[in-house]
Order: sequence, then structure tokens, then C-alpha cells
Amino acid sequence: MSGMKSSNAGLQPAIPMHRPVRNPENPVVFMDVSVGGSAIGRIRMELYKDVAPKTVENFRQLCTGEFKLNGVPIGYKGSTFHRVIRDFMIQGGDFVKGDGTGSLSIYGEKFPDENFKLAHDSPGLLSMANSGPNTNGCQFFITCNNKHVVFGKVLDQQSMMTVRKIENAQVGENSRPKLPITVSECGEL
Repeated sequence: MSGMKSSNAGLQPAIPMHRPVRNPENPVVFMDVSVGGSAIGRIRMELYKDVAPKTVENFRQLCTGEFKLNGVPIGYKGSTFHRVIRDFMIQGGDFVKGDGTGSLSIYGEKFPDENFKLAHDSPGLLSMANSGPNTNGCQFFITCNNKHVVFGKVLDQQSMMTVRKIENAQVGENSRPKLPITVSECGEL
């Protein structure tokens, strides 16, 4: 191990940290989700501004539509969950191409990893999906472990039930849902 270089050089290793109590200073966002055009529920998420403020601000603005490109609000509203792997994670947020290959953030196409202070030690954690170190953009996933910045969590059991409904959707090739799973509305609470 001593001869191996870490791709996370200079960043702190992940520490399992259960955060059962919500920090009232952290923003809360929501996503209303539908499958095949039928509403299945709302996912409420606390964003850990106290841990990853830049990552949180990117996600928050993409939820609220505050970020504008050429004067037009863009973000998660109308985007899909393009990848669902049962007992692992649900991934969405590619409003650029819709297939998991698009990337855009409020900071440009991509932005650096902020830190790895929190580990993926429980279901319902919110993380940025990326293609390697320092390649964060708009894509996110809920649940997994340790190559991705944890910056929030699903807040309650009702929200987690919505996550489980997405997780149990029928999928085809490349873990792509057979019916579109769409963020019909999103914002900050």
C-alpha cells in the first residue's frame, strides 16, 4: 500500500458519521417524482452546507432554477433518473443530455471535489456522481461508498419510501429504467 498514490491526495479520508439530527442552518430541498407520468412521491433532502458548501450551492441552485444559462433557468426540473441499481443507488440529474453523459454546474462544466469528510455508511445519502477525481457537474445519486462527495441526506421515511419506489423500478439494458422516472417539480423548502 505504501507505494500506491491516492487520487484523493490532500483530501481527508471518509469518516463514518451518522447525522441523525438535522442542522437548522442547512438548506432543505425537494424533488417530486413521477414514473411513467404518475406521481410516486416527494424526496426531501437536507443539504450539508456546513460540510460541503460549494457542492451544496451547486445542487441547491439546480433544484430551485436560480441558475440561468443565457437568461433561461436550467436545472433538475424535468430531468430523469437515468440509472437505477437495486440495493446500490439511484442516479439522476443529467439535464444536459439525459443519458448520464452530460455535465454542467453553476461553476462551469465541472468542478473539483470539495472533501470526503463523510462516508457512505447508510442508505439515503446524497452524493455527486462523477467520472473520476474533480469531475463533478450536475449528476447526483442517493446511496453508495467512498469515491464521491457526500453532501446531504434524505430527510425522512416518507422520502425514503419514494427512493425505494425508484430503486424498485423495472430496468433494462445498462440499468436504464423502462419507464421514464422524472423530477416533475423541485425547489427549496
